[in-house]
Amino acid sequence: MLASVLAGLLVAGCTEGYAQPQAAGEKPAIAGGKASAAPRPVDVKLASDDPRQSGGVIAAGGADAVYNYGPSVMLDRGQTRMWWCSQYGSAAPAGDDILYAQAQSLDGPFSAPGGGMPAAVFSGAPGQFDGMHTCDPSVLRVGSTYYLYYTGAAGDHALGNAVGLATSTDGVHWVRAANGRPILGPSHDVHRANVYGAGQPSVVYLGGWFYLMFTDTTGRAAGTNGAGQFVLRSPDPAFSAGVQALDVGGFVPVSSTSAPRSRSIVDGFSADLMWVGALDAFVVAHETDAGTTLTFWTADFTENPYQPVVLAGPWQEGPGLVRRADGHAPLASADPCDRVPFDVVRATAIGSAGAPTGLRHFGLDLVGSQACASPARVAATFDGVTMPSPERTMDLVRAGKRVRVDRRAVAAELAGELLDKAPPAVAGLPVAVRLRSGAEAVQAPDRGLAFILDDHRLWRVPDPALVLGNGSSPHPLTTAQWDAYPRASSLVG
Repeated sequence: MLASVLAGLLVAGCTEGYAQPQAAGEKPAIAGGKASAAPRPVDVKLASDDPRQSGGVIAAGGADAVYNYGPSVMLDRGQTRMWWCSQYGSAAPAGDDILYAQAQSLDGPFSAPGGGMPAAVFSGAPGQFDGMHTCDPSVLRVGSTYYLYYTGAAGDHALGNAVGLATSTDGVHWVRAANGRPILGPSHDVHRANVYGAGQPSVVYLGGWFYLMFTDTTGRAAGTNGAGQFVLRSPDPAFSAGVQALDVGGFVPVSSTSAPRSRSIVDGFSADLMWVGALDAFVVAHETDAGTTLTFWTADFTENPYQPVVLAGPWQEGPGLVRRADGHAPLASADPCDRVPFDVVRATAIGSAGAPTGLRHFGLDLVGSQACASPARVAATFDGVTMPSPERTMDLVRAGKRVRVDRRAVAAELAGELLDKAPPAVAGLPVAVRLRSGAEAVQAPDRGLAFILDDHRLWRVPDPALVLGNGSSPHPLTTAQWDAYPRASSLVG
């Protein structure tokens, strides 16, 4: 078993497509956008109601799965999808596997596509850094590409935990990225008794950045037992370029992902990260004695805008926040301007092998968010959301404006969330441009892909599938031609 680090002990292992990196001279948007222009709340107490939990276990592996923990839960195109860590005796090689299942609701039951017992969809690669163990999945979808961040280990007894990356077009069939090498390893700032290393990743896509939160027991700012959560961000999903590390004074450029870990945002091991547009804040879910504690941070991780909230109940390992495909918080369907739902899945029991298992769902709503109190708050709350427009097309909210999209399927690919009806508050956001079927698309070396819409600006997209799905065929531009166009926001994130 790829052991947990919850007790801070000496432990064993862990618990390419993309949107092209930003061009030289271009910088991704800063998280929070215009919503951060107004005075920010600090240490505000939000009321909560509608506490909920599943009646029992919602997902498990087959009879030979000795444990089930570390879930990543995604609301994706009308389905609830979940990946988690287990270990099938029937899978090869022997070691930790990542299982996958889906359901129509959070309370399950979760089953393999087409029904039946969940299958192992990602396992170790013999001879590689993750030769024996693959665990702790964190899954995103950006455009039409799924990204799986995971902890890998070559063998038992702490033989070098590190974070790897794989990509997929369906979330089930995966191909290792970065030539099968880890994208992040231990920094080795200090030597501690807990030699777990680096792992337990959680990733969010926001404003053109991939934000990666992770454990590193060798990090300078980790606790004496190795506990801590560190944050890097990059416009590149493999974190091979443009990497910034969260330091005491904010994000600073670093030469690699092994730069010293100077600041931890949570004193814990088992944690998950999510962006909450309705609160204009990040939330970190981490286990404490009372249950799962939600700790809130402003977009730059400088202040705590809201007081912590606890999702009570039993736990042994976890949690996995229920997130949109881009790692953002889903909207409250009944009242998105006041309520924010928070749901987690976590292991709640210890199985016969002495390992965490019993995946169950817990949740509550926070109320009084005032998410539609101003146009800036509306823009932040509904960013990345697609909904029907008055013209029998779809509206995608990006950077405080609506992009009118002719093809529903394209709008769904671009969006983090799809609503059946447009909330009244969104009507106040201006319609910026229209993405028509067959719209002009361009590509340039080291710049990526973009649509040229009727405002004659470049609207970036992450991958060719989105262009082809719109009935467009990108034509080449030189770098100079690309740079001569004024640039708009990305259509994805």
